[in-house]
Amino acid sequence: MPALAHRLSRAKTAATVAMTIKARELRAAGHDVIQLTIGEPDFDTPRHAIEGGYQAALAGKTKYPPMDGTTALKEAVQRKFKRDRGLDFELGEIMVSNGGKQAIFNAFMATLNEGDEVVIPAPYWAAYGLMAKLVGAEPVYISCPQNNGFKLRAEELDAAITPRSKWLILNLPNNPTGAACTRDELEAIAAVMRRHPHVWVMADDMYEHLVYDGFEFNTLAQVAPDLRDRILTISGVSKTYAMTGWRIGFAAGPRELIQAMVSMQGHVAAGVSTVGQAAAVAALDGPQHIVGEMAAIYKRRRDMCVEALNAMPGVSCHKPEGAFYVFPNIAGCLERTTPAGRVIKTDADFAEALLEEAHVALVQGAAFGMSPYLRISYATDDDSLARAMDRLGSFVRSLR
Repeated sequence: MPALAHRLSRAKTAATVAMTIKARELRAAGHDVIQLTIGEPDFDTPRHAIEGGYQAALAGKTKYPPMDGTTALKEAVQRKFKRDRGLDFELGEIMVSNGGKQAIFNAFMATLNEGDEVVIPAPYWAAYGLMAKLVGAEPVYISCPQNNGFKLRAEELDAAITPRSKWLILNLPNNPTGAACTRDELEAIAAVMRRHPHVWVMADDMYEHLVYDGFEFNTLAQVAPDLRDRILTISGVSKTYAMTGWRIGFAAGPRELIQAMVSMQGHVAAGVSTVGQAAAVAALDGPQHIVGEMAAIYKRRRDMCVEALNAMPGVSCHKPEGAFYVFPNIAGCLERTTPAGRVIKTDADFAEALLEEAHVALVQGAAFGMSPYLRISYATDDDSLARAMDRLGSFVRSLR
């Protein structure tokens, strides 16, 4: 057999995927597994979005699309940025991708050279570092501890940037912690970035509409318009409109960068599903009240999880500003033994034991760059979530 490429050694599987596979295997073996590993809304796609895709298919809009996205969707994205963030982008400054993840990969492919650095606040979505390594760059992680609300400190950002730094990643609200920065906190980050004009900033705003308790979301391009020529803003319809399977993301930023990203996309996937793009137009331009309704349900679930977790011995849970994750600390559960005789040394041990002994699947904090924590997705139905908290509580109390 001919040899495979050396870069495959850098193509690692994310822990979220690995835990999801394990959960599915146990479920296939007949176990009642409650899965809290995937960041996927449990709601149905809004009917008007489905209708938009359906009507597009009936109308014959099923041919090859433009590589940068249909004009209709780019115009809808243009309106969305103006409506939601007060940002004005020309159509040439917008592109559509196969989910937000491809927009990130396109940007890395278009800008990163061997040895470049990508500055990533931790905890982080693992895909950032994995993709950076895949294209030959190096992730540089900055710890954002719970005592600062899992948020990036300006002085630590300043210290982490080197002449090799190429990108700063801002994922707000954050996966896995749900943390989001206030306008003042973003101002402090912007002040640092003004001192480092060689660094791009990626604002991954995929969870922008999922914020609670009156929190006002801002993106960096709003707060620091003078940095607009260095900021790439990424969003999509997956989380906001429960459209993960439609695979529609979009990005807006400097024309030169966007065109370079479109070029990369042309080599990998060309255009994006025309039917999916039509559905996204309907979602972006249609009734928006459904977003608030889903957010209200997520907030209720967040509150239930935080209360339940903080009542468990050895567990403490910060209340996040947004997204649909909680990130509890389980330091008080380490060096203890499960009913099956397993000693819990790490958060990975805890997650594996919980899955095998209590049939609840979640992901260890180590997968997101911070231990000893767990990431729990509460984007699941209320009954399953309540049963999962009961099982988790029983498991914690059974440790000796």
